[in-house]
Amino acid sequence: MTTTRLYTKISTLTPSMIKEVEDFVEFLKTKQKKEKVNERKFGCAKGLLIMHDDFDAPLDDFKEYM
Repeated sequence: MTTTRLYTKISTLTPSMIKEVEDFVEFLKTKQKKEKVNERKFGCAKGLLIMHDDFDAPLDDFKEYM
């Protein structure tokens, strides 16, 4: 649907219905902004975490259980 056809359809509505259309458009804009904010990119935390070489080594706290 073209913008002109959409405008023509909206202009035939009552003022209260036009307000509902306006509210819905604002809702869609807000929803679109939230989707863009929540969009995560692969590898965005690269370099923030460090895995030490002794990660798998047994802990001294658990010697009595082993």
